[in-house]
Amino acid sequence: MLGALRKKVASGSSSASVLGKSLQAIRPGASASRVSSDAGKEMLLLQPRGIAHVRNFSHLVVPGCSAGLTKTRAVVSIIQSEAIMQKSCRAFSSGDGDLVDAVVPFMGESITDGTLATFLKKPGDRVAADEPIAQIETDKVTIDVVSPQDGVILEYVAKEGDTVERGAKIAVISKSADGVASAAPSEKKSEKVASKPSPPAETVKEDKPKVKVEASAAVEKPKGPSPPPPKRTATEPVLPPKERERRVPMTRLRKRVATRLKDSQNTFAMLTTFNEVDMTNLMKLRSDYKDAFVEKHGVKLGLMSGFVKAVVSALQHQPIVNAVIDGDDIIYRDYIDISVAVGTPKGLVVPVIRDADGMNFAEIEKTINSLAKKANDGTISIDEMAGGSFTISNGGVYGSLLSTPIINPPQSAILGMHSIVSRPMVVGGNVVPRPMMYIALTYDHRLIDGREAVFFLRRIKDVMEDPRRLLLDI
Repeated sequence: MLGALRKKVASGSSSASVLGKSLQAIRPGASASRVSSDAGKEMLLLQPRGIAHVRNFSHLVVPGCSAGLTKTRAVVSIIQSEAIMQKSCRAFSSGDGDLVDAVVPFMGESITDGTLATFLKKPGDRVAADEPIAQIETDKVTIDVVSPQDGVILEYVAKEGDTVERGAKIAVISKSADGVASAAPSEKKSEKVASKPSPPAETVKEDKPKVKVEASAAVEKPKGPSPPPPKRTATEPVLPPKERERRVPMTRLRKRVATRLKDSQNTFAMLTTFNEVDMTNLMKLRSDYKDAFVEKHGVKLGLMSGFVKAVVSALQHQPIVNAVIDGDDIIYRDYIDISVAVGTPKGLVVPVIRDADGMNFAEIEKTINSLAKKANDGTISIDEMAGGSFTISNGGVYGSLLSTPIINPPQSAILGMHSIVSRPMVVGGNVVPRPMMYIALTYDHRLIDGREAVFFLRRIKDVMEDPRRLLLDI
């Protein structure tokens, strides 16, 4: 076969296919074929089935060149298009297709980046497809990074606290445990080699104490009296040591809340008006029908649904409170979306009850419970917090007696609820204890006059003290 090949080469055939076919004829099933002669040269062919080595040829045929004597090593690479297509189809795979990348998902239309808050899994843990492995904190919500496939976490590419963008690689996941298992022996071996001490280091360590003893003996001298510490003046403040302070970076949600609140103070001409509500009738209504309400609707009857209905009625009577200033124009909203402030361990979020004017008590209670649960679990979406034409903040759940809430831009007013306290009130000429609540309305005085603000708060007071007004629309 070698003689036939040499004859074809010597006869002036310059086609690379002659050489390729001859090599395949020598060992058609092998991925690496070797042919020996006297000249000591080498040619490398890349084929779809593998790499073929041809050594010791005195004559090499290169595509586009004439046959001749070659004195140096020549390498011919023939890359098949089929092999290129197979490799380009692996978007998140390594060369052997065992590794996949976990990347940052889409975080929202207005969100470009986030902070890698925490890792939920450790390297070496086995994860299932779509199982959360890390959490990213954005200006509004917390988003999970999930595993694209079943496998074992090989390593994390990013670190906690890094700012990451959409599509950035977070972790490398092995679809099988072979990659993790094969890496373990090599790591153990390197640890053993590194931990083995060298003999010269021991001799140096033995000599060091002697030098220290001799030096200390020569340096020792009688010590004189130390100077007294400087006396503090009466006006010099005594500050606590820095070791008793901790500096912690703000979360993105906290920074976003701080920015919006400060922008609200700088933009609006805020003014707050107060009133008080006798909660006797509403609490009696709740006590009389709470069992029947739960039995029919599957949810408890709370006070928030009553306040939402009262706010809807007040907004319908005073539509200017539902409007907002936009440049030199006033935008009147013909819909009522009530935002409810919810305090979570990570910060304040404000989910929205859409079209609250078309809901009954049960629908409002179910919506509030669902949104509050999502907010505390960190699973609430951006769409569920976007918009809103008026906000209710219930500081009474924390025991607040009185406060001045800050407007949630781009709205124009906010209602503050407070704790219910039994206080002596004059009813029919007699002093009797009554469950009373202070309510506060903070509004943008550029748009809303004091008259409309007082009428708005007065309407809420009338409805809460006599819920029958909602049925009769009076």
